[in-house]
Amino acid sequence: MEPDERPSPVDHEVRAYVCSLVSALGGTGTDEDGHYILGDDALACLKDLKRWLKLYDEKANRLDVARCLAEANLVEGDLLEILGAWPEEATYDKFKSKIAVACLELLVPLTWPIEKNEDQMTVNHHRHIPYIQLAQTSYKRAMLESQSKTILRTAVRIGLPSIAIPMSERTSRDEGIIRFILYLFRNIAMITAHGENKESPTSRSATIEAFHHQDVLALILTICSNMGEDFNNEDTVILELLFHLLKGISVEKVFMDKAELTKSGANELGALLAKEKNMHRGYLKHAPSRHNRFGTMIWVKRDQPGKVSTVSGQDSLKDSQHTLHKMDQSKKWNKPRRGKKDVERSNDRFDIPISLTNNANTQLRQFVEEFLDSSFNPLFNHVRRAIEREAERVLEVHKQQFFYLISWFLEAERVRRRKKEEALKESKDKKIAETFEADSFALIASVLTQETFVLLNRFMQNSLDLRDWQEVHAGTRCFSQILLVVQEMAESTLEEDQEIAENIQNRIFYEETTHDRIIAILRGYKDQGFGYLDSCTELSHVFLRMLERYSRENVDLQIRSKRRARKKKKAEAIKRGDVAPNDDDNEDAASEMEDVAEAEQTSRERKFDFNRFAAKFMTQSCVETFVKFTRFYNDLNTEQLKRAHRFFYRVAFKQELSVMLFRVDYFALFNRMIKGPEPLDRTSPIFAEWEELIRQLIKRMVKKLQERPQLAVEMLFSKIPSTVFYLEYGYEKQTKSSKPRPPAELMVRGGLTMDEQIGVAVAVLIQDDELREALGWIEKVLLNAANERQSWEAEAEARRVGNESNPENAGESSRALSIVVMPDTEVHRIAMFKSGRLRLLMTLVGFERLGIDDEPNATWIIPSALTARQLHETHEMVQKHCSDPKLEYNGDDTDGYGPIRAEEMLRRKPVEKAQRADYDDDDSGDDGAIADNDDDLLFPPGGPTDTGPRAAAAALEKLKKRHRARRRIRNASDDEEMAGEELDDETRARRRRARELADLEKRQKIKSAEFVYDSEDDEEADREFFEREEMRRKGQAEKVMEVLREAMVRGKGKRKNVLEGSAGKKRRKVESGSESEDDEVDLPMLPSSSSPRARDLEDDSATAEEEDTPLSTPLEELSQEQPLRNISPNVRPQALEGVGERNKAAMLTSTRENGNSEDEEDDEEEDAPVVVSSRRRNRAALMFESDEE
Repeated sequence: MEPDERPSPVDHEVRAYVCSLVSALGGTGTDEDGHYILGDDALACLKDLKRWLKLYDEKANRLDVARCLAEANLVEGDLLEILGAWPEEATYDKFKSKIAVACLELLVPLTWPIEKNEDQMTVNHHRHIPYIQLAQTSYKRAMLESQSKTILRTAVRIGLPSIAIPMSERTSRDEGIIRFILYLFRNIAMITAHGENKESPTSRSATIEAFHHQDVLALILTICSNMGEDFNNEDTVILELLFHLLKGISVEKVFMDKAELTKSGANELGALLAKEKNMHRGYLKHAPSRHNRFGTMIWVKRDQPGKVSTVSGQDSLKDSQHTLHKMDQSKKWNKPRRGKKDVERSNDRFDIPISLTNNANTQLRQFVEEFLDSSFNPLFNHVRRAIEREAERVLEVHKQQFFYLISWFLEAERVRRRKKEEALKESKDKKIAETFEADSFALIASVLTQETFVLLNRFMQNSLDLRDWQEVHAGTRCFSQILLVVQEMAESTLEEDQEIAENIQNRIFYEETTHDRIIAILRGYKDQGFGYLDSCTELSHVFLRMLERYSRENVDLQIRSKRRARKKKKAEAIKRGDVAPNDDDNEDAASEMEDVAEAEQTSRERKFDFNRFAAKFMTQSCVETFVKFTRFYNDLNTEQLKRAHRFFYRVAFKQELSVMLFRVDYFALFNRMIKGPEPLDRTSPIFAEWEELIRQLIKRMVKKLQERPQLAVEMLFSKIPSTVFYLEYGYEKQTKSSKPRPPAELMVRGGLTMDEQIGVAVAVLIQDDELREALGWIEKVLLNAANERQSWEAEAEARRVGNESNPENAGESSRALSIVVMPDTEVHRIAMFKSGRLRLLMTLVGFERLGIDDEPNATWIIPSALTARQLHETHEMVQKHCSDPKLEYNGDDTDGYGPIRAEEMLRRKPVEKAQRADYDDDDSGDDGAIADNDDDLLFPPGGPTDTGPRAAAAALEKLKKRHRARRRIRNASDDEEMAGEELDDETRARRRRARELADLEKRQKIKSAEFVYDSEDDEEADREFFEREEMRRKGQAEKVMEVLREAMVRGKGKRKNVLEGSAGKKRRKVESGSESEDDEVDLPMLPSSSSPRARDLEDDSATAEEEDTPLSTPLEELSQEQPLRNISPNVRPQALEGVGERNKAAMLTSTRENGNSEDEEDDEEEDAPVVVSSRRRNRAALMFESDEE
């Protein structure tokens, strides 16, 4: 071998076999006018080539055969010639159709895109892949440019016979032919050349035009519209074909006509020229003039002595600031190298923009409109079901393509509807515009179902957890378009669409996990690319805006939030012996069983608070994401700039967290956007809003710097929530730390002896691997304490003997000191607080805990009451049960339940009810208050509900006390004159005690409604009770009627109420806030007090007087105390005609039974001077008190 000759990349034998088959396939001849002539064994040669590709390349993971076929020019020289020579009239020729299918079976693997990871690449792959990729580009060019041969239409003709057969009658060969055709079209759409433009022969525009002219798009529409009926397994292939055909194409430009495309191109050119002009303007400010033609180089001294930096250019002489800026620009940052990321599949990227020619744009718009009208719902509904049931043909990449295509077609539907509405508005025919009815959204209803939302949420969450950012990008685009479509549905004029939009919004916003996912996506941006950045900021903007509007319309919006909860697996705990089956411990006892608890998601509903949700976006990571997005301000359109502006406005002014934006690099960016270099275009419609926003931010920053000088330092760093709170309010945020709670106290079931109880506690601890060592520590503590107590007792005995001989030391204390229980390890110290079982054993052996609060560092002691003998006995018990533990109890019982394990003998100790604290004012001490042990005999005044007559009586009692206080003040002078007759303190205390005892006796006789239960149903007793009450009411009514008859006989007299006493007569009159003397009505005089009936009536009136009902009490309250139905039905209505309404109620009130008149008389004797009445005259048996008395 010569030195300059390189070794062949392919084995010579393989090359020889493959080239011989290609030569035997056929060729062109001069005698046939250049037409391609098949060889005698052409079909066999095609099958042999297929076997070589399958057995050598695929199974051996090599590309040698494909390289040989590319070098032999098999595709362009043979296969395309054979397919192009197949006339349409020979479609049903079996031999030629077999040849065509064989050619198709070779074209599909030869055009299959090659994508392998670095880990899968071998030397053979690195050697062949570049060459094969170039060959595939030439294959695509040959198939698209051969318009006369129409290779793609020929491929469609190959599959037409199989497509025409019903799905139930197709064979596996027919299904394979259809899939081969679709895979060929997909491969052609996937093959791309580096550096191609829209005019290239292999560009997307050329592909779309060829597909349109050769009926490929029509075939796609046919298969998609019949998906699920005539086609089943072709859905994923169609999905891939559509994805690679539409990815990166702007939907807005697709629905533009030629005039709009021309105008859009002109606007883009104008924007580029304006941007270039701004760049030159910023440069010319500091550019050297034409008079300074000499070069300049200066040295700038650094802070370090002896070190300088070199800066060249005349513009560096302008000022020191510009010099430093130019020196910074000359610096080069050596970015640290990181580990290589997983290389994303370039064919799956959909964020690279693609431009189309006018013809391709028109043809694609026509295809998209027909697809939306007939094929969208069948295809995406079928693919969704295949993804849900995880069909074998569904790959992971198909989920990403599925959601991206949903977003693309939803945006296309939105743009189409908008264009249609704009065309109607501009239409000159007003009748058409007025009679126009909005179209329903039924054409895209298959992706607006709850199943799609569930699948989308699961897909986004899984992608976010796995950090597959390309899939997250596809999910965010889909979610954003769904939200925008729902928003348009809510604004539709059709009520059906509005109801559907309301339902969809309720379902989307109901889950709090969706809210948290949006925030996590925004926070999680690092360096995933501009496409991902644009998508996540758009989703956050749309979601926030729609949720804010929806929460305003639905003030009672409820959301389902999920929280982490701890759940004990009781069955497993019982199986392992950690807990008894009847254990009723709650979460307080869960600390001792950390190994049998797991975290689960529990859901609960709560009212939604939008401000609380919006505050979650006010973090430094979210703000940083939007700042990174704003750094591309020169490349953003108006909508994108408005999106960033609205977010910063929400942070600074709606949420009042402008401190989050106070950072030096942020203000440098904002200043560059307005002042330059390279500022925003001043003609942009969003420029004025940005300028005003930045001006207000600077104004707030200056004001905040004056209030908080510390902000000058914090502007250099990111801000955590505590720093933000301090800068906003000027003080640190107070946080409360939760105090650890002790476990529930345990006890041993049954009436066991102390020895048996200790045995149960020891047996339970022995079965616990973590607490088994604590038993040895308990034995050690008991033994040491017993020895120490024994030594002390011996010393105390010797001291006692010495004290008998020396009486001077007899007063010394003989009480033993308590012994502190000190844990020997940190595990034991923690177990002393957290383990309820260890605490049970410590309690049983006599240990006591000091202090009221049960804290982790509480001190345990061995009390002085335990003697050395008791400690030795306890130690022997523990030691005995440790050596021979009893793990089962009641094993010999014949009750049928069998033995009980030691764990089942434990139960939770019942918690004692907290007693009410004793206060100084609870009892009156020497004043004779009611004893505490009598509380159980009382009940709250008024019963369980403070309504009815008792409530009115309580209110009257307050007013009565107020009147008596006034009376004591007014009669202070009279009391001084009657000093000889004034009662001393001892008499007052005695009478007060007598009244309290009488009141207690009265309360004990009353049965409160609080203690009456449904079980006390005694019909005989109830009947007797109601009969007595009826007789009592009748008796009272007869008394009243008799008094009224006697009064009517005597006639009406002048109304007088006089009190006759030792000081003379004093007039008492009725006073009312709103009544005058003209409203008074004279009542008939009652008989004198000398008659028996008058004396009875006086007793009744005294009772009514003691009730002391003021005139300001409403009539309704009085009527409630004694309603009119208590009057006997024999009374004629005419008897009350001359009586005023207020006096009627007073008359009826006077019929009450006198229950505690003697007590009230004692009260009158205490509060007022003793007045001896020589004669009492009553009107209607009622006496009113006056404030003047």
